[in-house]
Amino acid sequence: MFSRKKMHAINIISGISMLGVLIGSAALIIILSVYNGFQDVILSLYSNFTPELKIEPRVGKTFDPNTVYFNTLRHDAKVFSCTEVLQEKALIKYDNRPFIGTIKGVSAQFLKNRQLDSIVQTGSFTLKKGENNFAVIGATVQSSLGVSIRDQFTPLEIYSPNRNADNSATALNEFVVRSINPSGTFTLGQEFDDIVVTPIDFVRDLLNQPKNISSLEINFKKGTDINAEHEEILSKIGGSFTVKNRSQQNAELYKTLNYERWFIFMILIFVLIIAIFNIIGSLTMLVIDKRKDIAILTSLGANKQLIQGIFFFEGMMISIIGCVAGVFLGLVFCILQQRFGLVKMGTKMSVIDAYPVSLRITDFILVFLTVGVVSVIASGISSRLSIKGLSDIKQDL
Repeated sequence: MFSRKKMHAINIISGISMLGVLIGSAALIIILSVYNGFQDVILSLYSNFTPELKIEPRVGKTFDPNTVYFNTLRHDAKVFSCTEVLQEKALIKYDNRPFIGTIKGVSAQFLKNRQLDSIVQTGSFTLKKGENNFAVIGATVQSSLGVSIRDQFTPLEIYSPNRNADNSATALNEFVVRSINPSGTFTLGQEFDDIVVTPIDFVRDLLNQPKNISSLEINFKKGTDINAEHEEILSKIGGSFTVKNRSQQNAELYKTLNYERWFIFMILIFVLIIAIFNIIGSLTMLVIDKRKDIAILTSLGANKQLIQGIFFFEGMMISIIGCVAGVFLGLVFCILQQRFGLVKMGTKMSVIDAYPVSLRITDFILVFLTVGVVSVIASGISSRLSIKGLSDIKQDL
């Protein structure tokens, strides 16, 4: 492994192969850890707005929440908050500029979530002050309408179809219009930024829906087994409702994050495969360099398996040393990035300014397994070359 060869190029090629494995392994650990960090940050932000479990009707848009089971669920000792939600698409106007968005009315339990302030861009997450109702609007609504939180003289106008209008009603009477002042703006992502959050009483008045709700959003106290609660509610609630956890509520987001992560992983694996297969070239040259040594070993009684084993372990040593060094280098970099934020994102963000990193043992196992499998294949191919033409080598000797 470390001895000088007659052809100095063999040492150089072996060193390049090892360096390639080192850089590839370090890059895999760093990139996967950064993707884990982004995933944790994004999901934590979404978790500040989305509930742990969400109950919706399987058929129709609304349901009556005043049943024996739902009342029992509200008073469960493990439940931290149980929010009634009534939401619908609506026309939103501000200073004569229109926008089609979602109006989401929530009960007071929604504000028990102390993390809501982390998603607020301007203003505050205030829905009620005294007898006055306020709205917190998504960033898309704010940018599309040019809403100014400081201007309390220009309210948002919310238009919804009048359910009680008859055929003879005028165009003006076909809609129910209610006004509300904005108190803040929030940003989460394209899926949520077209929402206007208001007290549920405001939406009940707008939609003329005094009793029914669209969904029931449940959060549990810390330490509660969410999966067990999910299964228990599903078994008791009946077939008329769906119960979704956070991954099911944001299925597209979870799929996108996983697809991106595995896509970049496959690209780096191809780079790593190219680096590892350089071992075939260095071992082929090593076989040529050691032709006489091979012949002497066979004359002393070494069989083909022993000769193959020597070159196989040579290739594995190059790969494993490069992999261990690369993983260690990646680990050190990730720890430094976690503590000191060495690499900045280049833009001032409200949540993070440096690339986030999250280390997971599964990533280290995955890298070791991947390098191991590719190394075995590459070393196996190159070791077979060592016994090819063995009889000719003996004659040359």
